[in-house]
Amino acid sequence: MNNRRAKGIDLPNCMNCGFSRKMPPYLALALVLLFFFGGGPLSALDKTNGREDLWVCSNGEVALFSINDVSCGGGLTIGFGKGMAIGLKTAFLVDIGGGIKTLEFNFLFRLYFFGASSGSGPYVQLDVGPALFAKDDGFSLPSEYGSVSAGLSLGWRFLLGRYLFIEPVIRAGYPYIAGGGLHIGIHFWNQERGEQAN
Repeated sequence: MNNRRAKGIDLPNCMNCGFSRKMPPYLALALVLLFFFGGGPLSALDKTNGREDLWVCSNGEVALFSINDVSCGGGLTIGFGKGMAIGLKTAFLVDIGGGIKTLEFNFLFRLYFFGASSGSGPYVQLDVGPALFAKDDGFSLPSEYGSVSAGLSLGWRFLLGRYLFIEPVIRAGYPYIAGGGLHIGIHFWNQERGEQAN
């Protein structure tokens, strides 16, 4: 995206409140590196505690970036751990009215309410990472417009047999106001130890 096009982007109302400034390239790079490499030490720690559960899910989501701007889209989440889980989440959302596109890269930290060995039931999740914005003509990396994205999600994992699960989720944070979605995925655990998902 060239500078002339970037300056002409008609951002949603909430995007005119201060974070519509250009994202410095070094900030974008730092957030992407955190997204890709931030979970390594924590996942190693989680292995030592024996909570070995790997899961992958596709996400269908709706988000409100302002009262009048509804965005819909989807993404992918990869996580590791039982009871306490970490992972990486991506989402691509398109504003229904204005055509604004949002690309989110988030590092996630999740706590299940049912204890350290829990792999299902209610949970609270913290998501932190960069959000990049563009109009219909596409993205450039690093993006001309961006923000730090942070929020809390509440969800419930329902197991469907041995490997499958679904998760209805609601969330609130910044730069979005609120959102919700449905995640459908598959999970694995260490069968050598005879562990089973709860």
